[in-house]
Amino acid sequence: MNNTPTLPGFDTLVKPFTFPAQPYEYKITALRECPTPERLQLCDTPDKAAEYWRLHVPSHPYFNRDCECFVVLLLNTRRRVKGHQLVTIGTMDTLLVHPREVFRLAIMAGASAIVLTHNHPSGESSPSEADIKVTRDLIRAGQLLKIEVLDHVIIGNPTHSSLREMGYFYA
Repeated sequence: MNNTPTLPGFDTLVKPFTFPAQPYEYKITALRECPTPERLQLCDTPDKAAEYWRLHVPSHPYFNRDCECFVVLLLNTRRRVKGHQLVTIGTMDTLLVHPREVFRLAIMAGASAIVLTHNHPSGESSPSEADIKVTRDLIRAGQLLKIEVLDHVIIGNPTHSSLREMGYFYA
């Protein structure tokens, strides 16, 4: 017999607390279905990063070519793309980027390096002051995590710009 006093209707007023379902989905894949390193696309130049973007990112279901979209390319130690993540979607000329979101999947995927990419809907690929500042912040965060930020490629139409080639990366 339960001797704890309860109020009438208490069970309907106070419901058990449950955590909401996570919006992430995980899939276990057999090793024989995983791509071998030779089949992964090499991404060791800004041209190859831009080519990867043009082949894979516009087909992402949340990609919006009218807004700035920030994508991280996850690379293995041989500079081959393990995958990519659409981190954030901004407005026509602004993005909100935080190192926590940029490096979250890189850590989970065991990426050794990343390439930052985002588009400019205007078609002009030259970097803004905000692009340069966020790149330097992410380079410092990557140094702490021992995940190298290889480049930040800005995709315009039809050109692209590499912040590393433009000299904005620290020596």
